[in-house]
Amino acid sequence: MDIKPIKAEADYEAALAEIAQLMDAEADTPEGDRLDLLTTLAEAWEAKHLPIDKPDPIEMIKHRMEAQGLTRRDLESMIGSRSRVSEVLSRRRPLSLNMIRRLNRDMNIPADILIQPYELNNKTQ
Repeated sequence: MDIKPIKAEADYEAALAEIAQLMDAEADTPEGDRLDLLTTLAEAWEAKHLPIDKPDPIEMIKHRMEAQGLTRRDLESMIGSRSRVSEVLSRRRPLSLNMIRRLNRDMNIPADILIQPYELNNKTQ
């Protein structure tokens, strides 16, 4: 089968080209097995060399609000008063541990995203 590890970007590009050619390969065939192996190698290389940053906590909250059709008022049970929601979403107040727990539970936002540091806007307006 002669498959080699992906050690450089050129190897990665070659693997992607071959994966594209094998995309229609049927499972449990030599071509399908080659596709599985190349895909696994490419995914491992991507994880090491092309990591994806976690989303910003506030942007994630806003995204989930939009996806779930929620309003700022809906966040009051998770964050606090109307003004507290406004302060959090405008980055004037950081998320507290209790807010993180409720957002995780009620909006199903992973805690590891919510606990990340993020930039606050400390300007008074």
